[in-house]
Amino acid sequence: MGLIPLPAALRGGVAFLTRLPVGSDEASWEAFRRTPLAFTLVGYLVGALAALPLLLPVPVPTAAALYLATLYLLTGVAHADGLADVGDAAAVHGDAERRLSVLKDSQTGVGGALALCLCLVALGLGALGVAGTLPRTAFALALAAEVGAKTGMATLVCTAQSAHEGMGSALLDANDAANLLPVAVALLPLLLVAPALGTGGVVAAALTPVATALLVGRWGENHLGGVSGDVLGAANELGRVVGVHAGVVAWTLF
Repeated sequence: MGLIPLPAALRGGVAFLTRLPVGSDEASWEAFRRTPLAFTLVGYLVGALAALPLLLPVPVPTAAALYLATLYLLTGVAHADGLADVGDAAAVHGDAERRLSVLKDSQTGVGGALALCLCLVALGLGALGVAGTLPRTAFALALAAEVGAKTGMATLVCTAQSAHEGMGSALLDANDAANLLPVAVALLPLLLVAPALGTGGVVAAALTPVATALLVGRWGENHLGGVSGDVLGAANELGRVVGVHAGVVAWTLF
């Protein structure tokens, strides 16, 4: 296989991971699904745009609300829907086949609603904490959490096995652990500027979402037989929440 053009992979990544009107075609989708690095690079874009309200001279609650609104205007609800589906599957008693049938059900049950509500409340509280720091620190923490969340997805794409045929398998089956190196390298710019922005907070915000994604992926392998597109979405949403809170805690303590 020849070299995959990064611009095409980025266009496919932006089209897949955001609602930005960049256009997409079969070639950009193919390039994206074979380039996990694009997840992290799109994380920089989404994180920077979503964090811009945190630089505004407005009250803390307003900045937090604008951050949340911008974030979901940019990314849509596809990943949140994945979290809801995983919440429903987690609430079901039974084997992997039973859980997968619930995962694929378009109806949202109590488990999904609870998971989604708790995640949004936790993210809102984390956003308040982030907005209460210095403006440039708030920007850096929100950016790092988003980059970390997307890197967590890329890590699962490179290391996990797919649960069933679908969007998840299209990504996971095209990659392996060898694709992790470019993903790790893409984190370096963020980590290199961390000393100027609060090393502990930025590092925690960037790396804890990756650990969270691995835990979510492990749950998927144990209870679903692998990782699906919904599990990837859940890893993104939960990873962002953990990253925001870990960043604020580490910045406060260190």
